[in-house]
Amino acid sequence: MSFLQRLKNEILIADGAIGTLLHSYGTDNCFEEFNLSRPDDIVRIHQAYIEAGADVIQTNTYAANYLKLQRYGLEDQVKEINSLGVRHARKAASNKAFVLGTIGGNRGIRPNNVSLEEIKRSFREQLYCLLLEGVDGILLETYYDKAELETVLAIARKETDLPLIAQVTLQEQGLLQDQTRLNDAFKKLESLGADVVGLNCRLGPHHMISSLEEVELPQKAFLSAYPNAGLPSYTDGKFQFESSADYFRQSARRFREQGVRLLGGCCGTTPEHIRAFAAELKGLAPISEKTVVKYKDKITVQSPTINRAEPALHEIVKTRPSVIVELDPPRKLDTTKFFEGARALKKAGIDAVTLADNSLASPRVSNSALGHLVKEQIGLRPLVHLTCRDRNIIGLQSHLMGLHTLGLHDILAITGDPAKVGDFPGASSVFDVASFELIELIKQFNNGLSFSGKDLGQKGAFSIAAALNPNVRSLEKAVARMEKKIKCGADYFITQPVYSEKLLLDVYEQTKHLDAPVYIGLMPLTGSRNAEFLHNEVPGIKISQNILDTMAKLKDNPTQSKREGIAITKSLIETAAELFNGIYLITPFMNYEMTVELAEYAREYSNRVSRRKQNV
Repeated sequence: MSFLQRLKNEILIADGAIGTLLHSYGTDNCFEEFNLSRPDDIVRIHQAYIEAGADVIQTNTYAANYLKLQRYGLEDQVKEINSLGVRHARKAASNKAFVLGTIGGNRGIRPNNVSLEEIKRSFREQLYCLLLEGVDGILLETYYDKAELETVLAIARKETDLPLIAQVTLQEQGLLQDQTRLNDAFKKLESLGADVVGLNCRLGPHHMISSLEEVELPQKAFLSAYPNAGLPSYTDGKFQFESSADYFRQSARRFREQGVRLLGGCCGTTPEHIRAFAAELKGLAPISEKTVVKYKDKITVQSPTINRAEPALHEIVKTRPSVIVELDPPRKLDTTKFFEGARALKKAGIDAVTLADNSLASPRVSNSALGHLVKEQIGLRPLVHLTCRDRNIIGLQSHLMGLHTLGLHDILAITGDPAKVGDFPGASSVFDVASFELIELIKQFNNGLSFSGKDLGQKGAFSIAAALNPNVRSLEKAVARMEKKIKCGADYFITQPVYSEKLLLDVYEQTKHLDAPVYIGLMPLTGSRNAEFLHNEVPGIKISQNILDTMAKLKDNPTQSKREGIAITKSLIETAAELFNGIYLITPFMNYEMTVELAEYAREYSNRVSRRKQNV
């Protein structure tokens, strides 16, 4: 009797984790490579699961695709590793169990880090290898990204009539990463040709069963579940799962009550967990009806959007000239001069002070702490930079929640300079996400949803700025990045420092079709060495040869050098004010006196331009 025929009338027991057992043997390498180097261990693991009661086993090929094997230099052995994976499973099964060829997902919390075109090529190669060896079906498991799973499922359905099992992995109970409800996702997968739809990994029995409570029985397909052995602990550099086999036995009937007909295990499970499932469910018929808990019955009504006490910066700059100033948080604990500068800038009438997030990968006083104090003690609006370098996705979400709680709603979302350029070149750069994904994350907060799709109980009120670097070879490509950031949710842009009137004109011509306003970045030079350093060593800044020559002539006169730096910036302000409503002044080396003078000049000149344009 075929695999699908048996599922019509039986609950089939699948195997559990392979990697968990290989890890227990004292290894933590490329588990799929063991199809080549340790075939006997692979066969023994399969046999152990069959002896425990598994009707279905999967090949040791979860990550045996080109994209993942190339991390180990094994990308040229895709065919051999997959072929042997099937043969080892067939040897162990010996006609006592069905063999499913396993293909795992590639995308995790960063859906865009692997293109669908790359995934298609890699998937087809692995799929053909498994099909040629004669598997009984294909198991697609651990897919966080719905688009990836739908793409590969459609390919597999076109290439074979064998049974296809499509399993998603949830970060939040009942909800996919893109906020699709689990029931809706299963219906889509069924429509694309999946014979079995289900869940695996990430969740233990409790949360997996709770997620399945809102899932209807499919019209044609069957339901599957491969839970983890609970949550892992981390001891002596190793992850350890502690959920007992007896706990799995207790949960087995609850899986049956939710309509599951293919039940196995994922991370942390062993033959003992599978033995527990088999002992509890062997001989029991699957259910044909269930009571579905509707999603609306399980959640609370989301509270309304928080009303901001003042218009967002992107709203201000659309209606009138606006001047903002960057004042870097200090590298040392003494903040006296910083607050002196903030008070002087407040008196100069700027709309906001922007606070960098450990610029050039060098540690500084927390910009969120300074932003809160500036707002509360001085009454000056803070615009907080947020980089992807220093925080993983957990830290970014926590930080955003903290900013929201402090009432700091203006954010510049940037990827950030790599750690190797800063004071600690050996430090790790995180980069779980890049600026594009961070913008999307913040926009989700404004909809009351976390990055994983979880209800935050309240909508955020963030105004999202994004960076524009006009000092590049192709301004058109930079503008294309702007357009992509707008699609992600950016409200307005702030540029790197510009030192050319021609470049200001070019930026205007290239961006005038966009609705998102632009703050033009201007930073006064303090001397010749400063100019040479910025031009030659700081990414994203280029200074014209004419300015470099002018500053070089004054290299022995510091006072005159600063005056010349201010004069150059005022000239640039005049050009920028004719083209843009937003001026973004960057304070060099805490010389706030320079940006105070420039801010006053920019406000006066910009207002004069605005009045002239209104009278035309």
